[in-house]
Amino acid sequence: MKKSNHLNNIELANSNSFSKPLGILKIYICLLFCLFLSNASLLFGQELDPGIALGRKIYKAQCAACHKFDRKLIGPALGGITERREKEWLKLWIKDNNALVASGDALAKEVYNSNPNVMPAYPNLTDDDLENLIKYLAAGETASKKQLTAVMPSDLEDTTSNSKVGFLPILIYSILGFILLSLTISHYSKKNKNTDEESILKAFLSSPFIRFLAIIMLLITSSWYVFGWLFQIDVNQGYQPIQPIAFSHAIHAGDNKIDCQYCHSSAKHSKISNVPSANICMNCHKSIDEYTGVPFGDYTNEELTAEIHKIYKAVGWDKDEMKYIEGYQQIPIQWTNIHNLADFAYFNHAQHVTVGGLDCKKCHGPVDEMHETYQHAPLTMNWCIDCHRDTGIDLNNDYYKNIHQKLIEKYGKESVKEIKASEMGGLECGKCHY
Repeated sequence: MKKSNHLNNIELANSNSFSKPLGILKIYICLLFCLFLSNASLLFGQELDPGIALGRKIYKAQCAACHKFDRKLIGPALGGITERREKEWLKLWIKDNNALVASGDALAKEVYNSNPNVMPAYPNLTDDDLENLIKYLAAGETASKKQLTAVMPSDLEDTTSNSKVGFLPILIYSILGFILLSLTISHYSKKNKNTDEESILKAFLSSPFIRFLAIIMLLITSSWYVFGWLFQIDVNQGYQPIQPIAFSHAIHAGDNKIDCQYCHSSAKHSKISNVPSANICMNCHKSIDEYTGVPFGDYTNEELTAEIHKIYKAVGWDKDEMKYIEGYQQIPIQWTNIHNLADFAYFNHAQHVTVGGLDCKKCHGPVDEMHETYQHAPLTMNWCIDCHRDTGIDLNNDYYKNIHQKLIEKYGKESVKEIKASEMGGLECGKCHY
């Protein structure tokens, strides 16, 4: 009987010595699982609904000049509009509000009579366009911006463009933490064969190897954050300075279809793309001295007319006499440069525009939709290299026919059109850093 009790006491002591570490291990596994689920939601759950992005583009191009989400502009505020109006009614109203009013719709008549400014029809918008626009309106401006910037496809594996720790490193740290805890528990369990006095913290601190492993993890984690932060220096994607004149590319390049190189003519002939002189502006604005279109931003038509008159002040133009003022001291317009490359990086506009045949939007983004221009691309080395790897070169010149044939044989292509910029020296350091 005494022997049996003695054996039971031994089993009880052994179970007590392992109960604490096993309990902590279960808690850690639960926390690790929760961490995995939370990061999985960050990786997959925040993926941008493409409809919202497309709807935002339509809103910026067609609606932003007259509407805001938070207050009335020319038209009413659109915040919560999808809660106040039925989706199908909104589609009909946006497509052709005059037709909806003419149909005798009571709500359409009420809205029409409550606003003296007539809303134009948008017959060019398809059902998908209207669906996407309403998705954007339903998400709201703030929520849509957060979703647009939450997870970009190119950022999921690009640590240089996102200083936040992503899913993969957190998973690695979690596994290392699991190993560390396992070693701690093992060390604690061995020490507790004969006593229950030692705590896990004491066991942790008493093991040189575990302390070393913890320091290594701390260094890796801090290095990850520092590395990501350093790579953000001088990456100015989204930079949108205030310009001395409210010039809208969306109106000039978008609505009026003015070619980019009409104003920036040196882009196809020179290394640098020029800022157009005020004389270029005056080619049109000699006869356009008043803004009569749909206003944009927070400006009124009168304020935008005053912006045009700033050009007259710069060049000395008398709009009443329709001639330049004699002896006038012209005042240069101090435009703020938006796209700035590092001094050690060489870039040639003519090489890309004329030889490479690239569209301006490739680097500058949808400028024809921008009222206030901003830096669309990150302009990082990684971004340039990826472009060189993906972009082919127009090599259709019979003068170099023999060279083209050698290139086809060298790279195993079917035609010279398949050869990328990277295969023509686009990855050589000296091309951009000499």
